[in-house]
Amino acid sequence: MARNDKPSDHQSAHLPPVILLMGPTASGKSNVALEVAKRLPVEIVSVDSAQVYRHMNIGTAKPTAATLKTVPHHLVNLIDPNQRYSAAEFRMDALKKIGEITARRKIPLLVGGTMLYFHALQQGLSELPPANEEIRLTIEEMAKKLGWSAMHTTLSTLDPTIAIRIKPTDTQRIQRALEVCYVTNQPMSEIQQKTKAPNLPYQGINIALIPSDRSILHQRIVRRFRDMIRNGLIDEVHSIRQRFHVNVASPAMRCVGYRQTWLYLDNKINLTQLEEMGAAATRQLAKRQLTWLRKMQTDELNTFDCLAEDLSDRVLALLQTIKFDVVTNHNHKTSSVQHNQ
Repeated sequence: MARNDKPSDHQSAHLPPVILLMGPTASGKSNVALEVAKRLPVEIVSVDSAQVYRHMNIGTAKPTAATLKTVPHHLVNLIDPNQRYSAAEFRMDALKKIGEITARRKIPLLVGGTMLYFHALQQGLSELPPANEEIRLTIEEMAKKLGWSAMHTTLSTLDPTIAIRIKPTDTQRIQRALEVCYVTNQPMSEIQQKTKAPNLPYQGINIALIPSDRSILHQRIVRRFRDMIRNGLIDEVHSIRQRFHVNVASPAMRCVGYRQTWLYLDNKINLTQLEEMGAAATRQLAKRQLTWLRKMQTDELNTFDCLAEDLSDRVLALLQTIKFDVVTNHNHKTSSVQHNQ
């Protein structure tokens, strides 16, 4: 199927169903997913670029060991903090897991807030080259000497189209764009215009949890980050620093909360500043996530107020209108409830 070809409603109805539960951080996605798991035969696939890391549990709000035993979770604890994981790898791994879950006559429930991963899964990705560690190290060394602002200026010369989309402070994206230029001798923008992988070959049921009052979500974020610190985030980051060859620029340590905790451990900020900076970074993450969701087509997105007290009931009410041709957990009968688009 070509990238821009969307299956008709008739075609989509005959595809295996996949539930995609999206939303900003602290919107209650995990709680909703666990409630859905009580009513439908689902297996959860994490769509979270931080939860792929082993040993990063507190700062990523990873499900507890007890929860992982209760409901099958996939794409959690895949790599160590000194390793890398790309959106292309996620797409490949997720499609494999979705296929396996569907073969078991279960429903894949994809849950998370890494919107790039959702986009990669549903829309495909350009065939960009894999990471080149030698080139990346060279770029990092250049950045140490010249500064990332100068690296952004270099990118503006090599690929002005991409440079306009990237902030001079977004070191990770600057590095990747330059890496692609140096490896392929082509601007990333030109490669991205080429054929992408086909769309998700499933009936996607897109659910977004969006706050009716963003200030209340921000209050949740502050409380959650403070709880992470109380629950041992500082010790978690300290342990990772001791066990693995990582630095503050490593992809794992760029995750929200971890970069700020690293600065605290280096005595560059105090505990109060850690709480403030961690919460501020998380608010910025939530803002970016909501921007992604706003860009999605409204006719494909079922939105719910994540602040509603009966949020799980509302989501379940929607799912009750969908025809899932799967075997249930309890009575092994096939559901035949019709999906109302």
